[in-house]
Amino acid sequence: MYETSVVVVGTVITNPVKRQTTNGEEVLSFRMASNARRKDTTTGEWTDGATLYLTVTCWRRLVTGVGASIMKGDPVMAAGELRTNEYTTKEGIPRSDLEMRATAVGPDLARCIAKIERHSKPVSTDEFVPSEDSVDISDAVDISDAVDISDTVAA
Repeated sequence: MYETSVVVVGTVITNPVKRQTTNGEEVLSFRMASNARRKDTTTGEWTDGATLYLTVTCWRRLVTGVGASIMKGDPVMAAGELRTNEYTTKEGIPRSDLEMRATAVGPDLARCIAKIERHSKPVSTDEFVPSEDSVDISDAVDISDAVDISDTVAA
């Protein structure tokens, strides 16, 4: 009910796994880790802080893109809603796991270079079919002679 939306920057620590739900919907999941690194001012060396581990689940259109693009070891940024899953192991031990239902996943461009591959078909004007809600702009006002007032504002 009260989901927490976040962006986590980290590293993929498992290869993504695709599966199908009982109703046939595809879901892809992977684990990622995020940790803070700080430079110790006395020694000048970098030290690792605490590590956040979470499972990222991808649904619908994300399944194809993430499945074709992300693999173990990749630097990523994942945005989505966090929740905690509580469960009991076969041994009877209560556990909890942090899960993100992703709305976006992509490479962390501060740590890698990515090439974008587009698969969308260009839209042709011949394919446009106006609907009843379409707006006719033939009577629109021509603003090409409008006065620029940005220079007249007092500083």
